[in-house]
Amino acid sequence: MKKLLKLIKGNIALYIAAIISIAISTFIAMLEPMIIKITIDSIIANNPLNAPEPIENLIKLLGGREVLWRNLWICSLCLVILTTTRGIFLFLRGKLSSQAAENIAKNVREKLYDHIQNLPYGYHVNSESGDLIQRCTSDVDTVRRFFAMQLVDIGRAVFIVASALIMMLSLNKKMTLIAMCIVPLIFLFSYIFFYKIKYNFEKADTQEGVLTSILQENLSGVRVVKAFGRQTFEIEKYEKENKKYRDLNYKLINLLSNYWSISDLLCMVQIGLVLISGIYFANKGEISLGTLVVFNTYEGMLLWPVRQLGRILSDMGKMSVSLGRITNILDTPVEQEYGKALKPEIKGEISFENVSFQYEKDTEIIKDISFNVKKGETIAIVGPTGSGKSSLVHLLLRLYDYNSGSIKIDGIELKDIERKWIRSNIGIVLQEPFLYSRTIKENIKIAKLDAKDIEIEKAATAAAVHEVITSFERGYDTVVGEKGVTLSGGQRQRVAIARTLIKNMPILIFDDSLSAVDSGTDRIIREELKKQSKDNTTFIISHRISTVMSADKIVVLNHGEIENIGNHEELVKKEGVYKRIWEIQNSLEDFNEEDMKASNE
Repeated sequence: MKKLLKLIKGNIALYIAAIISIAISTFIAMLEPMIIKITIDSIIANNPLNAPEPIENLIKLLGGREVLWRNLWICSLCLVILTTTRGIFLFLRGKLSSQAAENIAKNVREKLYDHIQNLPYGYHVNSESGDLIQRCTSDVDTVRRFFAMQLVDIGRAVFIVASALIMMLSLNKKMTLIAMCIVPLIFLFSYIFFYKIKYNFEKADTQEGVLTSILQENLSGVRVVKAFGRQTFEIEKYEKENKKYRDLNYKLINLLSNYWSISDLLCMVQIGLVLISGIYFANKGEISLGTLVVFNTYEGMLLWPVRQLGRILSDMGKMSVSLGRITNILDTPVEQEYGKALKPEIKGEISFENVSFQYEKDTEIIKDISFNVKKGETIAIVGPTGSGKSSLVHLLLRLYDYNSGSIKIDGIELKDIERKWIRSNIGIVLQEPFLYSRTIKENIKIAKLDAKDIEIEKAATAAAVHEVITSFERGYDTVVGEKGVTLSGGQRQRVAIARTLIKNMPILIFDDSLSAVDSGTDRIIREELKKQSKDNTTFIISHRISTVMSADKIVVLNHGEIENIGNHEELVKKEGVYKRIWEIQNSLEDFNEEDMKASNE
């Protein structure tokens, strides 16, 4: 209930208006059978009028019984007016509740999106994007439907039951007891049904998330699927999970069919009891024919909302599951600023002092690392796969916080610098850069929205991609596909480099971001980088020795520890990882040169 009230906040006035509308329409619905009773008993049959004073005064105003008896159309007109008025208030109820529900859905979507943006990087690494998408779409829509229809219907059911009970008790207590005898059983049956539907819907909803994840993953990796001929395997995997989803939905359908059929039977039995007992009491003279008609009418009005309670409860069960999945995200703590959240001027002097880091419950990825970086230096980080290269620069971005030791930037502890601030002062290019399905110009301008065309071209030139872009028919206005799929791997990397360079950040990180370009282009980009960013502190992670050999300092990592630090000339003289990589790459280059000479001869 706390969660529901929290969601309704800001739309309470709309729901109050909707509840008032449903209360008025229910009151009018209660009057209609009373008019039929008075018409049958007191106008047609000339029995004594036993009605509230306002109704007696209205009959006198219309000319009395004689006038109404001769003009029964007046009674019909009263029913038409009441039915029309009731319809207007039902329309208002639907409009107001739907408006409130759409507002709630909009707020939940925005809140979810905002919250997901601010969740820690580790949360996204461990989450399935397809499941998150399903929670932000399908689950939000389930909540919206409940607030649009079922929430107000609960109020409608309460009003009808209460009103019908009061009206029936005023007419005949015996008949009221008979009319209500099976209602508690229907309530109990609905309550049991609620828990069963909730349990099964949770399983079906989770399975839908699995399907969405498979679909999203398959569409994102369609090139890999086709390249390795995995279509049959992927189809079989999807069909297997889809069969599970179908079977879970069959269970839900069976539950619904059982509920509707059994509740229909109970309702029919209840109506039959009222009809048989009503005929019996009417024959004995204990109730009038009009009273019998009223009881049958009220019984129908009473039972169907009670029966609908099962549908309301089933949707409420679904809503509670979806709301739980949504709040599971919203309850996840966002990135917190535990330090001072400073915003100092970043110049680029960095020091690592005995820094260690491990992921939750994992062995240490980085162990007792210490080294210093001066402003404007180019630092290369090399090492085998899994040695902690990327993790080290992730600590600089505060995607993760180090467990022990100290990282200082310009003499200030990194944990005391606001996360958003440090990230806005560090430009990073990843090995697999992400490009949006927009124009090349828009992708480059993401880092600097007010960038002019000359700045964009300058950054693209530095990234050795300007000539490639101008060779396209639409140049910088060329729309790249989702994730930049219409560009080659090297072109995507160079556009991403241009995006980073357009905003002159004091610290630049290239995380194996030149791996997809040839050696010649690699050299051109590095030369341009030296010109463009001579005052910037630059980190280059690479497996290619030719890329890192001109760096001011090379940090060699092995198993999360620093094996060696020095420049290229120093490291090739020392035994270790760097020298082995250099020797292997040199021998490969010599082999390629000899092979080319042999081919030419």
